[in-house]
Amino acid sequence: MTTSYEVAVRAEAELGEGPTWDGATGRLLWIDILGSRLHTYDPATGRRSVRRTEQHLGAVKPRAGGGLVLNLRDGIGLLDPDGGFRWLHHEPVPGRRANDAAVAPDGALWTGTMRYDEAPGGGTLSRVTGDGSVDVVLDDVAVSNGTGWSPDGRLMYYIDSPTRRVDVFDHADGRITGRRTLAEIEESAGFPDGLTVDAEGCVWVALWQGSAVRRYTPDGELDRVIELPVPLVTACAFGGADLSDLYITTARAGLTEPPALAGSLFVVPGAGKGLAHTPFAG
Repeated sequence: MTTSYEVAVRAEAELGEGPTWDGATGRLLWIDILGSRLHTYDPATGRRSVRRTEQHLGAVKPRAGGGLVLNLRDGIGLLDPDGGFRWLHHEPVPGRRANDAAVAPDGALWTGTMRYDEAPGGGTLSRVTGDGSVDVVLDDVAVSNGTGWSPDGRLMYYIDSPTRRVDVFDHADGRITGRRTLAEIEESAGFPDGLTVDAEGCVWVALWQGSAVRRYTPDGELDRVIELPVPLVTACAFGGADLSDLYITTARAGLTEPPALAGSLFVVPGAGKGLAHTPFAG
């Protein structure tokens, strides 16, 4: 395993987020939330693309039948393979936007929201099925962020960033119970943001204002730290043909003098072994 990073895509994303490996196309998807942009990157060829969305975009994930599902400011949208767009669930709430999202092993999309002012209790975590049914699972969230599942799907990890905790739930049949703390992030290390789970069941956590990604064991022990040359580290995900490369998104929002690489996409080759992403069943 290595901890040395490389710059995969030099960019100036205002709020780079949500890296997701699309195994069907061999591309990495990532977004700039406040820039309303969907990025793709093919590490085999170096080819990149950028698509602008009509509103702020919190997350994007592949769909089982092709195309993408988008967690947008005003709800859940579907982008078809031919480029056509339609709403799966449309629910505009003034002052609220979409944030991170993840697809569970059963193909449901777990979507987070937050208020632009980050007011406590202003956000939610919801479970969205392929037919557009929405179940609000948590309704007292400030900044809904990283979500992921253990390799066997029996545990769900979740971050509400201002709590400075990585929480874990028991997960079965689309329901979560038994909330408890896996790890607490000390104040000097920043705020936990996005997360990903590897094939060993360890949880990798990006640290906003912490210039790092941390790896925690299933028992909550800190066993690795990857330091980066930018303060706002937002999310991470494994990608590449063998899912061994860790991709890391970053941001520059609010920085008066952002470092040169703030907002870029980083990669740590051979960082570990990731889990294949389940596509959204819709």
